[in-house]
Amino acid sequence: MTEISVSARIPEEIFKELKTFMKEESLEKSASIRKLLSEGLQHWKEQRALESLKEGKVTFLKAAEMAGCSVWDFADVVREKGIVWIKSEKFIHSDIEKALR
Repeated sequence: MTEISVSARIPEEIFKELKTFMKEESLEKSASIRKLLSEGLQHWKEQRALESLKEGKVTFLKAAEMAGCSVWDFADVVREKGIVWIKSEKFIHSDIEKALR
């Protein structure tokens, strides 16, 4: 994986929290930032996928793909959040057809 250097200015309060995270996770600064950024982006992808699913914009399979996780892991997230996603038969048939391919 190619790594790209990124520079950012952050408020002092966030840096204090970062230092606490670094200490508790036994990580150096750059590793801590990579871990937090990765986890934050994963959370953002999941939230975006859940919202799209909830609004009926995408099928369940597409939402799982958007979230970057398996259908089974995404099903756990949907269940945990209590998302009602079955809005029409069209999406059910579409998901079944895709799953059978």
